[in-house]
Amino acid sequence: MTRPFPEKFLFGAATAAYQIEGAAHEDGRTDSIWDAFARVPGAVVGGESGDVACDHYHRYPEDVALMTELGLQTYRFSTSWSRVRPEGGAVNQKGVDFYSRLVDELLGADILPWLTLYHWDMPQALQERGGWTNRDTVDRFLEYAGTMHDALGDRVNVWTTLNEPWCSSFLSYTGGEHAPGHTSIAEGLLASHHQLLAHGRTIQELRGRDAALNLGITLNHTVADPADPQNPADLDAVRRVDGQFNRWFLDPIYRGTYPADIVEDIRAVDAEAVARFEAVIHDGDLAMIAQKIDTQGVNYYHGDFLAGEAPAEPPVAGGPATERATRSPYPSSDGIHSVERGLPRTAQNWEVQPEGLTRLLKRVWFEYAEPAGTVLHVTENGAAYDDVVVVEDGETRVHDERRADYLRAHLGAALDAADAGVDVRGYFYWSMFDNFEWAWGYDKRFGIVRVDYDTQERSIKDSGREYARIIAARAL
Repeated sequence: MTRPFPEKFLFGAATAAYQIEGAAHEDGRTDSIWDAFARVPGAVVGGESGDVACDHYHRYPEDVALMTELGLQTYRFSTSWSRVRPEGGAVNQKGVDFYSRLVDELLGADILPWLTLYHWDMPQALQERGGWTNRDTVDRFLEYAGTMHDALGDRVNVWTTLNEPWCSSFLSYTGGEHAPGHTSIAEGLLASHHQLLAHGRTIQELRGRDAALNLGITLNHTVADPADPQNPADLDAVRRVDGQFNRWFLDPIYRGTYPADIVEDIRAVDAEAVARFEAVIHDGDLAMIAQKIDTQGVNYYHGDFLAGEAPAEPPVAGGPATERATRSPYPSSDGIHSVERGLPRTAQNWEVQPEGLTRLLKRVWFEYAEPAGTVLHVTENGAAYDDVVVVEDGETRVHDERRADYLRAHLGAALDAADAGVDVRGYFYWSMFDNFEWAWGYDKRFGIVRVDYDTQERSIKDSGREYARIIAARAL
Protein backbone atom coordinates (compact mmCIF):
# COMPACT_ATOMS: atom_id res chain seq x y z
CA MET A 1 0.00 0.00 0.00
CA THR A 2 1.36 3.41 -1.00
CA ARG A 3 0.32 6.48 1.00
CA PRO A 4 0.92 9.77 -0.81
CA PHE A 5 1.60 12.99 1.08
CA PRO A 6 -0.55 16.09 0.51
CA GLU A 7 0.51 18.26 -2.40
CA LYS A 8 1.71 21.17 -0.22
CA PHE A 9 3.49 18.99 2.36
CA LEU A 10 7.12 20.08 2.91
CA PHE A 11 9.96 17.72 3.78
CA GLY A 12 12.81 19.17 5.77
CA ALA A 13 15.35 18.73 8.53
CA ALA A 14 16.22 20.90 11.50
CA THR A 15 19.26 22.08 13.44
CA ALA A 16 20.18 24.78 15.98
CA ALA A 17 23.04 27.26 15.91
CA TYR A 18 24.88 26.29 19.10
CA GLN A 19 24.56 22.60 18.34
CA ILE A 20 26.29 22.67 14.95
CA GLU A 21 28.03 25.95 14.14
CA GLY A 22 31.17 25.87 16.28
CA ALA A 23 33.34 28.98 15.76
CA ALA A 24 32.28 29.88 19.27
CA HIS A 25 34.64 32.83 19.58
CA GLU A 26 35.31 33.74 15.95
CA ASP A 27 34.35 36.86 14.02
CA GLY A 28 33.03 38.72 17.04
CA ARG A 29 30.82 36.07 18.62
CA THR A 30 30.90 36.08 22.43
CA ASP A 31 29.63 33.69 25.10
CA SER A 32 26.05 32.56 25.16
CA ILE A 33 24.50 31.03 28.26
CA TRP A 34 25.36 27.62 26.84
CA ASP A 35 29.03 28.48 26.46
CA ALA A 36 29.08 29.48 30.11
CA PHE A 37 26.96 26.54 31.29
CA ALA A 38 29.12 24.01 29.46
CA ARG A 39 32.11 25.17 31.51
CA VAL A 40 30.35 24.41 34.80
CA PRO A 41 31.77 21.15 36.20
CA GLY A 42 29.26 18.33 35.84
CA ALA A 43 26.75 20.30 33.77
CA VAL A 44 27.30 18.46 30.47
CA VAL A 45 28.09 14.80 29.95
CA GLY A 46 31.83 14.45 29.36
CA GLY A 47 32.43 18.13 30.07
CA GLU A 48 31.85 18.82 26.36
CA SER A 49 30.79 22.05 24.63
CA GLY A 50 29.74 23.50 21.30
CA ASP A 51 33.07 25.23 20.71
CA VAL A 52 33.63 23.24 17.48
CA ALA A 53 30.53 21.01 17.18
CA CYS A 54 30.02 20.22 13.47
CA ASP A 55 32.07 23.24 12.30
CA HIS A 56 29.05 24.27 10.22
CA TYR A 57 30.20 27.90 10.35
CA HIS A 58 33.02 26.98 7.99
CA ARG A 59 31.45 23.99 6.22
CA TYR A 60 27.96 25.27 5.40
CA PRO A 61 28.35 24.97 1.59
CA GLU A 62 29.19 21.28 1.99
CA ASP A 63 26.27 20.87 4.37
CA VAL A 64 23.78 22.53 2.02
CA ALA A 65 25.04 20.25 -0.75
CA LEU A 66 24.14 17.27 1.46
CA MET A 67 20.65 18.70 1.91
CA THR A 68 20.34 18.88 -1.85
CA GLU A 69 21.50 15.29 -2.15
CA LEU A 70 18.75 14.23 0.27
CA GLY A 71 16.15 16.21 -1.67
CA LEU A 72 15.16 18.46 1.25
CA GLN A 73 12.66 21.14 0.34
CA THR A 74 13.22 23.23 3.46
CA TYR A 75 15.80 23.64 6.20
CA ARG A 76 14.98 24.83 9.69
CA PHE A 77 17.91 26.56 11.39
CA SER A 78 18.40 29.09 14.15
CA THR A 79 20.42 32.27 14.20
CA SER A 80 22.71 32.90 17.17
CA TRP A 81 21.82 35.94 19.24
CA SER A 82 25.39 35.88 20.60
CA ARG A 83 26.84 36.00 17.09
CA VAL A 84 24.56 38.75 15.80
CA ARG A 85 24.45 41.00 18.88
CA PRO A 86 27.33 39.90 21.12
CA GLU A 87 26.80 40.84 24.77
CA GLY A 88 23.24 41.73 23.75
CA GLY A 89 24.54 45.06 22.45
CA ALA A 90 25.72 46.45 19.13
CA VAL A 91 25.26 44.59 15.86
CA ASN A 92 28.15 42.37 14.80
CA GLN A 93 28.16 42.63 11.01
CA LYS A 94 30.38 39.58 10.54
CA GLY A 95 27.81 37.47 12.37
CA VAL A 96 24.96 38.86 10.28
CA ASP A 97 26.95 38.25 7.11
CA PHE A 98 27.33 34.55 7.93
CA TYR A 99 23.56 34.07 7.96
CA SER A 100 23.22 36.08 4.78
CA ARG A 101 25.69 33.72 3.07
CA LEU A 102 23.85 30.68 4.46
CA VAL A 103 20.48 31.94 3.20
CA ASP A 104 21.91 32.66 -0.24
CA GLU A 105 23.39 29.14 -0.34
CA LEU A 106 20.00 27.64 0.55
CA LEU A 107 18.11 29.70 -1.99
CA GLY A 108 20.67 28.81 -4.64
CA ALA A 109 19.91 25.15 -3.90
CA ASP A 110 16.13 25.80 -4.07
CA ILE A 111 15.75 25.03 -0.35
CA LEU A 112 13.29 27.15 1.66
CA PRO A 113 15.01 28.86 4.64
CA TRP A 114 12.97 28.34 7.85
CA LEU A 115 14.48 30.71 10.41
CA THR A 116 14.19 30.40 14.19
CA LEU A 117 15.29 33.45 16.15
CA TYR A 118 15.80 31.82 19.55
CA HIS A 119 17.04 28.29 20.13
CA TRP A 120 18.39 28.89 23.64
CA ASP A 121 21.65 30.78 23.05
CA MET A 122 21.02 34.07 24.87
CA PRO A 123 24.14 36.23 25.31
CA GLN A 124 25.68 35.47 28.69
CA ALA A 125 25.99 39.20 29.37
CA LEU A 126 22.18 39.46 29.36
CA GLN A 127 21.89 36.47 31.70
CA GLU A 128 24.15 38.29 34.11
CA ARG A 129 21.51 41.02 34.20
CA GLY A 130 18.77 38.51 34.95
CA GLY A 131 18.24 36.84 31.57
CA TRP A 132 14.64 35.94 30.87
CA THR A 133 13.62 36.87 34.42
CA ASN A 134 14.34 40.51 33.50
CA ARG A 135 11.66 42.28 31.47
CA ASP A 136 14.36 44.38 29.78
CA THR A 137 15.45 41.23 27.92
CA VAL A 138 12.23 41.46 25.91
CA ASP A 139 13.41 44.78 24.48
CA ARG A 140 16.85 43.37 23.73
CA PHE A 141 15.26 40.42 21.90
CA LEU A 142 13.13 42.76 19.81
CA GLU A 143 16.28 44.64 18.77
CA TYR A 144 17.93 41.37 17.76
CA ALA A 145 14.85 40.23 15.80
CA GLY A 146 14.78 43.56 13.99
CA THR A 147 18.44 43.20 13.06
CA MET A 148 17.81 39.80 11.52
CA HIS A 149 14.83 41.06 9.56
CA ASP A 150 16.76 44.10 8.34
CA ALA A 151 19.38 41.73 6.95
CA LEU A 152 17.29 38.82 5.69
CA GLY A 153 13.72 40.04 5.32
CA ASP A 154 14.12 40.37 1.56
CA ARG A 155 14.96 36.65 1.24
CA VAL A 156 13.47 34.84 4.26
CA ASN A 157 9.69 34.54 4.48
CA VAL A 158 9.22 32.07 7.36
CA TRP A 159 10.09 33.42 10.82
CA THR A 160 9.79 31.49 14.08
CA THR A 161 10.20 33.50 17.28
CA LEU A 162 11.06 30.85 19.90
CA ASN A 163 11.92 27.18 19.96
CA GLU A 164 10.44 25.20 22.84
CA PRO A 165 9.98 27.92 25.47
CA TRP A 166 9.09 25.20 28.00
CA CYS A 167 12.71 24.05 27.82
CA SER A 168 14.23 27.52 27.95
CA SER A 169 12.08 28.51 30.93
CA PHE A 170 11.05 25.62 33.17
CA LEU A 171 13.75 23.09 32.23
CA SER A 172 16.39 25.83 32.43
CA TYR A 173 15.34 28.15 35.27
CA THR A 174 13.34 25.68 37.42
CA GLY A 175 14.69 22.22 36.59
CA GLY A 176 18.35 23.24 36.33
CA GLU A 177 19.07 20.74 33.53
CA HIS A 178 19.67 23.37 30.83
CA ALA A 179 21.43 26.72 30.83
CA PRO A 180 21.54 28.80 32.96
CA GLY A 181 21.02 25.84 35.31
CA HIS A 182 18.84 27.47 37.98
CA THR A 183 16.37 25.64 40.24
CA SER A 184 13.83 28.34 41.10
CA ILE A 185 10.08 28.01 40.64
CA ALA A 186 9.71 31.79 40.49
CA GLU A 187 12.41 32.20 37.85
CA GLY A 188 10.83 29.58 35.61
CA LEU A 189 7.49 31.37 35.78
CA LEU A 190 9.02 34.77 35.05
CA ALA A 191 11.12 33.38 32.21
CA SER A 192 8.09 31.76 30.59
CA HIS A 193 6.10 35.00 30.67
CA HIS A 194 8.89 37.19 29.33
CA GLN A 195 9.63 34.74 26.53
CA LEU A 196 6.00 34.68 25.50
CA LEU A 197 5.90 38.47 25.68
CA ALA A 198 9.00 38.64 23.47
CA HIS A 199 7.23 36.30 21.05
CA GLY A 200 4.12 38.49 20.88
CA ARG A 201 6.02 41.73 20.48
CA THR A 202 8.19 40.23 17.74
CA ILE A 203 5.15 38.95 15.85
CA GLN A 204 3.61 42.42 16.06
CA GLU A 205 6.82 44.11 14.89
CA LEU A 206 7.48 41.78 11.96
CA ARG A 207 3.82 41.81 10.90
CA GLY A 208 3.98 45.59 10.82
CA ARG A 209 7.05 45.48 8.63
CA ASP A 210 5.70 42.97 6.11
CA ALA A 211 2.17 41.58 6.24
CA ALA A 212 3.14 38.80 3.80
CA LEU A 213 5.54 37.09 6.21
CA ASN A 214 4.76 33.62 7.57
CA LEU A 215 5.12 34.11 11.33
CA GLY A 216 4.89 31.64 14.19
CA ILE A 217 6.36 29.83 17.16
CA THR A 218 7.56 26.28 17.84
CA LEU A 219 6.33 24.48 20.96
CA ASN A 220 7.31 21.09 22.30
CA HIS A 221 4.46 18.96 23.59
CA THR A 222 3.74 15.73 25.34
CA VAL A 223 0.79 13.37 25.25
CA ALA A 224 0.07 12.44 28.86
CA ASP A 225 -1.83 9.23 29.62
CA PRO A 226 -2.93 7.83 33.01
CA ALA A 227 -1.62 4.45 34.13
CA ASP A 228 -5.15 3.75 35.41
CA PRO A 229 -7.93 5.81 33.77
CA GLN A 230 -10.16 5.02 36.76
CA ASN A 231 -7.70 6.32 39.36
CA PRO A 232 -8.30 9.99 40.31
CA ALA A 233 -4.68 10.44 41.40
CA ASP A 234 -3.42 9.23 38.01
CA LEU A 235 -5.85 11.49 36.19
CA ASP A 236 -4.72 14.44 38.30
CA ALA A 237 -1.08 13.72 37.44
CA VAL A 238 -2.04 13.78 33.76
CA ARG A 239 -3.93 17.07 34.19
CA ARG A 240 -0.98 18.77 35.84
CA VAL A 241 1.63 17.55 33.36
CA ASP A 242 -0.59 18.57 30.45
CA GLY A 243 -1.21 21.92 32.09
CA GLN A 244 2.40 22.69 32.93
CA PHE A 245 3.82 21.40 29.65
CA ASN A 246 1.18 22.01 26.97
CA ARG A 247 -1.52 24.41 28.16
CA TRP A 248 0.89 26.82 29.88
CA PHE A 249 1.99 27.95 26.42
CA LEU A 250 -0.98 27.08 24.19
CA ASP A 251 -3.53 28.94 26.29
CA PRO A 252 -1.83 32.36 26.37
CA ILE A 253 -0.85 32.16 22.68
CA TYR A 254 -4.30 31.21 21.45
CA ARG A 255 -6.62 32.39 24.25
CA GLY A 256 -4.79 35.19 25.99
CA THR A 257 -4.81 33.55 29.42
CA TYR A 258 -2.73 31.24 31.57
CA PRO A 259 -4.51 28.05 32.73
CA ALA A 260 -6.18 29.02 36.02
CA ASP A 261 -6.09 25.50 37.49
CA ILE A 262 -2.32 25.30 37.03
CA VAL A 263 -1.74 28.75 38.51
CA GLU A 264 -3.58 27.57 41.63
CA ASP A 265 -1.67 24.28 41.71
CA ILE A 266 1.61 26.20 41.71
CA ARG A 267 0.31 28.72 44.25
CA ALA A 268 -0.29 25.83 46.63
CA VAL A 269 3.38 24.87 46.27
CA ASP A 270 4.99 28.33 46.26
CA ALA A 271 2.63 31.26 46.82
CA GLU A 272 5.49 33.78 46.74
CA ALA A 273 6.62 32.54 43.32
CA VAL A 274 3.13 32.97 41.91
CA ALA A 275 2.86 36.43 43.44
CA ARG A 276 6.09 37.43 41.71
CA PHE A 277 4.78 35.96 38.44
CA GLU A 278 1.46 37.80 38.65
CA ALA A 279 3.28 41.05 39.45
CA VAL A 280 5.22 40.99 36.15
CA ILE A 281 2.07 40.55 34.02
CA HIS A 282 1.35 44.13 32.97
CA ASP A 283 -1.87 45.39 31.46
CA GLY A 284 -1.90 44.43 27.79
CA ASP A 285 0.70 41.66 28.10
CA LEU A 286 -1.70 38.78 27.50
CA ALA A 287 -3.28 40.51 24.52
CA MET A 288 0.21 41.06 23.11
CA ILE A 289 1.11 37.39 23.58
CA ALA A 290 -2.07 36.34 21.76
CA GLN A 291 -1.02 37.86 18.43
CA LYS A 292 -2.35 36.03 15.39
CA ILE A 293 0.22 33.53 14.12
CA ASP A 294 0.32 31.81 10.74
CA THR A 295 2.20 28.64 11.67
CA GLN A 296 2.73 26.66 14.84
CA GLY A 297 5.62 24.26 14.92
CA VAL A 298 4.90 21.06 16.85
CA ASN A 299 7.91 19.26 18.34
CA TYR A 300 7.24 15.71 19.51
CA TYR A 301 9.54 12.95 20.69
CA HIS A 302 7.54 10.86 23.15
CA GLY A 303 4.56 10.90 25.49
CA ASP A 304 4.20 10.32 29.24
CA PHE A 305 2.57 7.42 31.11
CA LEU A 306 1.77 8.73 34.57
CA ALA A 307 0.63 7.63 37.99
CA GLY A 308 -0.17 9.48 41.20
CA GLU A 309 1.92 7.10 43.28
CA ALA A 310 5.53 6.03 42.78
CA PRO A 311 5.79 2.61 41.10
CA ALA A 312 7.50 -0.25 42.93
CA GLU A 313 9.99 -0.46 40.05
CA PRO A 314 10.61 2.98 38.53
CA PRO A 315 11.22 3.10 34.77
CA VAL A 316 14.73 3.59 33.43
CA ALA A 317 15.80 7.21 33.78
CA GLY A 318 15.55 9.25 30.59
CA GLY A 319 17.74 12.23 31.44
CA PRO A 320 21.47 12.80 31.03
CA ALA A 321 23.70 11.46 33.78
CA THR A 322 25.12 14.86 34.74
CA GLU A 323 26.66 15.58 38.11
CA ARG A 324 24.81 18.80 38.94
CA ALA A 325 21.89 19.03 41.32
CA THR A 326 18.59 19.39 39.50
CA ARG A 327 14.91 19.25 40.43
CA SER A 328 11.67 18.57 38.61
CA PRO A 329 11.00 21.18 35.92
CA TYR A 330 7.34 21.03 36.95
CA PRO A 331 6.66 23.61 39.68
CA SER A 332 3.82 21.39 40.92
CA SER A 333 5.49 18.00 40.84
CA ASP A 334 4.36 16.03 43.92
CA GLY A 335 2.28 13.02 42.95
CA ILE A 336 3.57 12.87 39.37
CA HIS A 337 5.39 9.63 38.60
CA SER A 338 6.40 8.02 35.30
CA VAL A 339 5.33 4.40 34.90
CA GLU A 340 6.75 1.73 32.61
CA ARG A 341 4.40 0.48 29.89
CA GLY A 342 6.63 -1.72 27.76
CA LEU A 343 7.11 0.47 24.69
CA PRO A 344 10.40 0.31 22.74
CA ARG A 345 12.96 2.90 23.81
CA THR A 346 15.67 4.93 22.10
CA ALA A 347 19.27 5.27 23.26
CA GLN A 348 18.10 8.07 25.55
CA ASN A 349 15.49 5.76 27.08
CA TRP A 350 12.73 7.82 25.49
CA GLU A 351 9.67 5.79 24.55
CA VAL A 352 8.84 5.28 20.87
CA GLN A 353 5.16 6.17 20.53
CA PRO A 354 4.20 7.23 16.98
CA GLU A 355 0.45 7.23 17.60
CA GLY A 356 1.07 9.91 20.23
CA LEU A 357 2.03 12.27 17.42
CA THR A 358 -1.29 11.66 15.68
CA ARG A 359 -3.23 12.37 18.86
CA LEU A 360 -1.14 15.44 19.60
CA LEU A 361 -1.64 16.96 16.16
CA LYS A 362 -5.38 16.35 16.35
CA ARG A 363 -5.60 17.90 19.81
CA VAL A 364 -3.57 21.03 18.93
CA TRP A 365 -5.42 21.42 15.62
CA PHE A 366 -9.00 21.01 16.71
CA GLU A 367 -8.72 22.75 20.10
CA TYR A 368 -6.35 25.60 19.23
CA ALA A 369 -4.96 26.06 15.72
CA GLU A 370 -8.00 25.52 13.46
CA PRO A 371 -10.23 28.06 15.27
CA ALA A 372 -7.38 30.60 15.05
CA GLY A 373 -6.63 30.00 11.37
CA THR A 374 -3.15 28.65 12.11
CA VAL A 375 -1.56 25.74 10.23
CA LEU A 376 0.73 23.12 11.78
CA HIS A 377 4.12 21.72 10.89
CA VAL A 378 5.99 18.96 12.70
CA THR A 379 9.16 20.98 13.27
CA GLU A 380 11.10 18.38 15.27
CA ASN A 381 10.83 14.62 15.57
CA GLY A 382 13.69 12.17 15.79
CA ALA A 383 15.55 9.55 17.75
CA ALA A 384 19.02 8.85 19.12
CA TYR A 385 20.34 5.35 18.56
CA ASP A 386 23.73 3.69 18.81
CA ASP A 387 24.69 3.54 15.13
CA VAL A 388 26.66 0.79 13.44
CA VAL A 389 29.49 2.34 11.41
CA VAL A 390 31.24 0.21 8.77
CA VAL A 391 33.46 0.79 5.75
CA GLU A 392 32.12 -0.80 2.59
CA ASP A 393 33.98 -0.45 -0.71
CA GLY A 394 36.02 2.35 0.80
CA GLU A 395 32.93 4.32 1.85
CA THR A 396 31.72 4.95 5.41
CA ARG A 397 28.25 3.52 5.84
CA VAL A 398 25.99 3.83 8.85
CA HIS A 399 23.38 1.13 9.32
CA ASP A 400 20.58 2.51 11.51
CA GLU A 401 17.44 0.58 10.66
CA ARG A 402 15.75 1.51 13.93
CA ARG A 403 16.01 5.21 13.06
CA ALA A 404 14.64 4.50 9.58
CA ASP A 405 11.74 2.62 11.19
CA TYR A 406 11.19 5.54 13.58
CA LEU A 407 11.14 7.99 10.68
CA ARG A 408 8.65 5.95 8.65
CA ALA A 409 6.39 5.38 11.65
CA HIS A 410 6.19 9.05 12.58
CA LEU A 411 5.69 10.21 9.00
CA GLY A 412 2.84 7.72 8.93
CA ALA A 413 1.48 9.21 12.15
CA ALA A 414 1.52 12.66 10.54
CA LEU A 415 -0.39 11.23 7.57
CA ASP A 416 -2.90 9.67 9.96
CA ALA A 417 -3.50 13.13 11.42
CA ALA A 418 -3.91 14.61 7.94
CA ASP A 419 -6.43 11.88 7.11
CA ALA A 420 -8.34 12.92 10.25
CA GLY A 421 -8.65 16.49 8.98
CA VAL A 422 -5.57 18.15 10.49
CA ASP A 423 -3.92 20.78 8.29
CA VAL A 424 -0.35 19.59 8.83
CA ARG A 425 1.86 21.09 6.15
CA GLY A 426 5.29 19.55 6.72
CA TYR A 427 7.78 17.46 8.65
CA PHE A 428 11.30 18.34 9.79
CA TYR A 429 13.44 15.46 10.98
CA TRP A 430 15.62 16.19 14.03
CA SER A 431 18.37 16.38 13.25
CA MET A 432 20.06 16.87 9.93
CA PHE A 433 23.41 16.12 11.62
CA ASP A 434 24.73 14.40 14.69
CA ASN A 435 25.51 17.34 16.96
CA PHE A 436 26.05 18.73 20.45
CA GLU A 437 22.95 17.43 22.20
CA TRP A 438 22.80 19.97 25.06
CA ALA A 439 23.34 18.38 28.49
CA TRP A 440 24.00 15.04 26.75
CA GLY A 441 27.08 16.49 25.04
CA TYR A 442 28.12 14.34 22.08
CA ASP A 443 26.98 11.14 23.76
CA LYS A 444 23.74 10.81 21.75
CA ARG A 445 23.41 10.92 17.97
CA PHE A 446 20.14 12.03 16.33
CA GLY A 447 21.35 12.79 12.81
CA ILE A 448 20.43 11.32 9.47
CA VAL A 449 23.95 12.43 8.57
CA ARG A 450 26.77 11.09 10.73
CA VAL A 451 29.52 13.50 11.76
CA ASP A 452 32.94 12.15 12.71
CA TYR A 453 33.85 14.74 15.33
CA ASP A 454 37.58 14.08 14.94
CA THR A 455 37.74 14.57 11.17
CA GLN A 456 34.40 16.39 10.51
CA GLU A 457 33.68 13.83 7.78
CA ARG A 458 29.96 13.65 6.94
CA SER A 459 28.29 10.36 5.96
CA ILE A 460 24.65 9.97 5.00
CA LYS A 461 23.16 7.22 7.15
CA ASP A 462 20.80 4.54 5.87
CA SER A 463 17.98 6.51 7.52
CA GLY A 464 18.97 9.55 5.48
CA ARG A 465 18.89 7.49 2.29
CA GLU A 466 15.46 6.18 3.25
CA TYR A 467 14.25 9.74 3.89
CA ALA A 468 15.58 10.76 0.47
CA ARG A 469 13.66 7.86 -1.11
CA ILE A 470 10.43 8.92 0.64
CA ILE A 471 10.91 12.54 -0.41
CA ALA A 472 11.52 11.56 -4.03
CA ALA A 473 8.41 9.38 -4.06
CA ARG A 474 6.37 11.83 -1.94
CA ALA A 475 4.81 8.72 -0.43
CA LEU A 476 5.21 6.06 2.21
